[in-house]
Amino acid sequence: MMRWLTVVAAIIPLAACAAPDAHVPPFARQPYEPFSRLDATAIAMDEWRLFGSRVDDSVPGTRPPPLPWQKPERWPGLWERIGEYWWIGMDAGTRFSRWTGKHDAEGHVFPASQDGDYAWSAAFISYVMREAGAGPSFPYAPDHAFYVDAGWYADRSAHPRYAVRAERIEDYAPEVGDLICFGTGRDRSLRFDDLPVRFFYGHCDIVTEMKPGRLIVVGGNVDDAVTMKHVPTTSDGRLATKDGHVVDPRYAWFVVVRVLYAR
Repeated sequence: MMRWLTVVAAIIPLAACAAPDAHVPPFARQPYEPFSRLDATAIAMDEWRLFGSRVDDSVPGTRPPPLPWQKPERWPGLWERIGEYWWIGMDAGTRFSRWTGKHDAEGHVFPASQDGDYAWSAAFISYVMREAGAGPSFPYAPDHAFYVDAGWYADRSAHPRYAVRAERIEDYAPEVGDLICFGTGRDRSLRFDDLPVRFFYGHCDIVTEMKPGRLIVVGGNVDDAVTMKHVPTTSDGRLATKDGHVVDPRYAWFVVVRVLYAR
């Protein structure tokens, strides 16, 4: 018994001091291959297919709210997958890393009416970037504002910590693998000039394909699933015209997070 206690006592400090990426698979932690937009978008698309290849191009708020049993995030096999987004996407040891699509950090099932307190869209983005081999170059976080602000600060730093840059939607045409973000609710009027924001109510999607006049994007926690939508753009691929008018009337797009992939 004494020997077992000694072993446990030795393990506890090690766990407390574990590296932020101690839980990450070796192929992503080393990584085995350079961080690439091809891998990031392929991972996002695989997750989209796992959730049933859902597409939602409707105007927000026009669909009736789903009943608890209709939410994919709470279905067998999918709530666990969302748990993996939290586990892999967040740094080791954080309380968020213990969440799932329907459980809190103690493993208790939370009411479906409270799922907004456990929104996992940023965890999905963090998971994709981590699995794609971003390593320490991406600011993994439970909310989108963290990497939006990181991109804003990176533009103003001589030695930026992260490989992300915040771009104005009227100046920069998103590329495959970039993130596009909009505000909701009280933050629907948010604009690039309001950065840094520390926190905002909203959402970011990852661009998976570019077509003339539109982007194809995928995001997590959209209709309680990983969902695709089509976003109209200007003829040269921007989310807004030169005078700042957003082309897509459904969403208040206000920033592109340009991801500096290795390839």
